[in-house]
Amino acid sequence: MLSTTASFQLISRDLQRSLDTTATQPLVARESEYYLANISAVKSVDDFLADDRLFSFAMKAFGLEEMTYAKAYMRKVLEEGIDNQDSFANSITDVRFREFAEAFNFERYGETATAFERTQSGTVEMYVRQTLEESAGADNQGVRLALYFERKVGEIENAFDILGDRALLQVVRTALGLSEQISSLDVDKQAELINERLDLETLSDPRELDRFLNRFTTLWELENPTQPPTVPNVLATRPTVYGIAPDLLLNLASLNRGGR
Repeated sequence: MLSTTASFQLISRDLQRSLDTTATQPLVARESEYYLANISAVKSVDDFLADDRLFSFAMKAFGLEEMTYAKAYMRKVLEEGIDNQDSFANSITDVRFREFAEAFNFERYGETATAFERTQSGTVEMYVRQTLEESAGADNQGVRLALYFERKVGEIENAFDILGDRALLQVVRTALGLSEQISSLDVDKQAELINERLDLETLSDPRELDRFLNRFTTLWELENPTQPPTVPNVLATRPTVYGIAPDLLLNLASLNRGGR
């Protein structure tokens, strides 16, 4: 089995091919086709919530699959929209709900809310990416976290954006060697710790981002080995070989030389 770093790089270095392969999977292709054929007929929040298949597709696309059952909650998100600073979606810390309300903005656009590219092909693209990340996570959660960070990094403006997203925080905390105990500190102190160790502006450079995620996946692998430790086989005629995977050794060597 490939290490976390190798698995992530296999997907990330030819991301479009990985996405194309995911898009052609029978279930993904079938659900995407249904969504594109029917979403433009949705003219209201009631229409949207009434079609379980469409609604479930959209919720998964925005990473909200676990909230699909909570239709009363999501109705409030959709009906109040985001234009009012005091709207329900704007009061929720989790930015996914604001992103969902902005994409399906019935409060602002009424019957034409689903006519935009972001609600049609844009949502399908997000669904495919979400499926790819979930599939990677089924084998290795570290790979899913790295892919998620790679996707969201362009939206990170400050340390508070990281602190408001558990997945982003887990990546940063692992890569920077920060203890989980920092979550018990005042939020301003947490932000200060992150800023002391990470220059967010450097992550806009693909090479620096690659180094950062290489560090994360390497350290994740050390904490969560892909393969369990080998148990000595006293009956084997050949000695059991122990050690760390070659790609992990190379990554560790890079870190020891000051690589990020």
